[in-house]
Amino acid sequence: MSQPKPVNNDKSPYLELAERNNLIIDFRPFIKVEGIPAKEFRQDRIDILDHSAVIFTSRTAIDHYFRIAEELRLTIPDSMKYFCISESIALYLQKYIVYRKRKIFYGLNIFKDLVEQVISKHASEFFLVPLSDIHKAEIPRILDKNKIRYTKAVLYRTVSSDLSDLSDVNYDILVFYSPSGIKSLFENFPDFEQKETKIACFGPHTARAVKKAGLRLDIEAPSVVAPSMTMALEKFIKDFNKNGSPK
Repeated sequence: MSQPKPVNNDKSPYLELAERNNLIIDFRPFIKVEGIPAKEFRQDRIDILDHSAVIFTSRTAIDHYFRIAEELRLTIPDSMKYFCISESIALYLQKYIVYRKRKIFYGLNIFKDLVEQVISKHASEFFLVPLSDIHKAEIPRILDKNKIRYTKAVLYRTVSSDLSDLSDVNYDILVFYSPSGIKSLFENFPDFEQKETKIACFGPHTARAVKKAGLRLDIEAPSVVAPSMTMALEKFIKDFNKNGSPK
């Protein structure tokens, strides 16, 4: 699994999958997040305090927004408004602010709905949008479409992890969750040959990256019969064990 090991092992669907099917699963992040240093951020000439509101699409964005503010020795005013893509991300703000004393708004985990149903009602605000160097193109596109005044601030970047210690390890299945994971695979192992190794991926963007890299995509989720990666893996394994090949 090209992602971190689940924090709550007792409730992890992956560990339940392993127990049911007698599998050995290694969790190894193929990518990691690095914060943009304050010195580099200054070169973008973005003044955080020029903005009256912030849009958060992830917990990582929250972490790096407050990190960069601290590095720049900025005091975020109590009047700052926070707009989060979901309630769980909004609640994560409690790590940095007194939640009940701030103006916090959130959506139902769909960015388009957040903008059209919540942010558009506050169109007079000047928004800061903390993002990674690799982010969904729909974010600025939807904001532009709705004529929202904003600044896109790249506060962290996604880079490949060092996987050199895996050079002598052969897996039956490699599971990817983002195009960056595919990029990391070839940055670490430029001569990688798939051969009998099965490739599993989650999401259409990752699927396109797998095929673009010339790899064979054996397991794909979500689908009608397998909305989650664990369901897709279990179906593949059962079909393979029963018939010698998946259906």
